[in-house]
Amino acid sequence: VQLQASGGGLVQPGGSLRLSCTASIRIFSMDVMGWYRQAPGKERELVSTITTKRSTSGSSNYADSVKGRFTISRDYASNSVYLQMDNLQLEDTAAYYCNGRNGPRTYWGQGTQVTVSS
Repeated sequence: VQLQASGGGLVQPGGSLRLSCTASIRIFSMDVMGWYRQAPGKERELVSTITTKRSTSGSSNYADSVKGRFTISRDYASNSVYLQMDNLQLEDTAAYYCNGRNGPRTYWGQGTQVTVSS
């Protein structure tokens, strides 16, 4: 299974970016997909996840630090999970990693860099 992440970039505080994670398999075969991030000198942390089985309603959860600013979504047609990031702040600067889990298996995509700077 391969996860291809894209959409990172340089943005000013208050700006927006949309990250995409496209899977090499149908995302409804995954239990859950999401995004983690890792800033320099810090541990990788959960940003947001969404359930991806067809039997689920796409339940999502968010880190407290991004609630109300980030929105995760799934799209079966494109085999993708998206992370809409609004009102970006300096502390959101990090490498963002796509993640997928299916039972005991965990998959990671390559990181996409998000830099928030004035």
